[in-house]
Amino acid sequence: MMTISGLAYVVAQSTDLARWTTYAHEVLGMMTEAAPDGGLYLRMDERQFRIAVQPGTRDSYVCSGWEVANQAAFEQAIATLEQHKVPFERGDAALCALRKANGLVRFSDPSGNCHEVIWGFQSDFAHFNSPVGVQRFVTGNIGMGHTVLPAEAFAQTHQFVTEVMGFGLSDMFNFKPAGDAGPTLPIYFYHCNNGRHHSLAIAGFPVESGCVHIMVEVPDVPEVGRALDRMQSHKVTQTATLGQHSNDKMISFYMRCPSNFDIEYGCGGAVHDWQSHIAHEFTRVSLWGHDFSIGQAAPAKD
Repeated sequence: MMTISGLAYVVAQSTDLARWTTYAHEVLGMMTEAAPDGGLYLRMDERQFRIAVQPGTRDSYVCSGWEVANQAAFEQAIATLEQHKVPFERGDAALCALRKANGLVRFSDPSGNCHEVIWGFQSDFAHFNSPVGVQRFVTGNIGMGHTVLPAEAFAQTHQFVTEVMGFGLSDMFNFKPAGDAGPTLPIYFYHCNNGRHHSLAIAGFPVESGCVHIMVEVPDVPEVGRALDRMQSHKVTQTATLGQHSNDKMISFYMRCPSNFDIEYGCGGAVHDWQSHIAHEFTRVSLWGHDFSIGQAAPAKD
């Protein structure tokens, strides 16, 4: 199996890069700079980017970027793909330069979600200076946050992310949108080789944009509240009210980004010792708040 250290970055595409620039600066509180492909890099820490937005014909999610600790772990990831007969593409020099990495391999899971695994991130370690004064984002050795991806081929994708990509199951939620008599839509949450409660989740339903949501974390409730104010002042669509999740204890709200998926903006996410963790099913998404009906979104976004 692979030994993934964390979520390194995500890639989106957009028909309106100017809108993304304003959203990044004025709502998220992230820095931006031009990317070599004509798109944008969004910066939230010492890395040269954590969100890349490429110009495109759709507003959608493109890819999840995962990192491993070193070149040996990277070669083991490729050997794992070969062992499981998973088609993959090694990144050429141009793609590695675009992703600021020494090595890259790209592949898809059984539900068609694109993944990239990198090693040897490149950074100038320049000081992060938020345009709106966000003190910092919680990243470092627990990755940039998490991503939740659609997985219509749910059982096969669960097997793939655990047996090939090496994720461990943190917990499960079985969403019943029509009550006990209706269908069950599973949502599973996975951790990798760090303490963040989940770096990846998969949801057993289709999503037009290719992503349910990504999460970025700030240090405290006042930073979350200021972001909530900025969202409202810029008339960004809110898709869930402020609340606290029952599984990862994140205090957060949700809003729609210019690439048509949601961003969860939160603080206080749980960090676990996986040696003693017991995976379980939880039956209540949030301890309080998180009214998803305001955005007409599925109410199980965790």
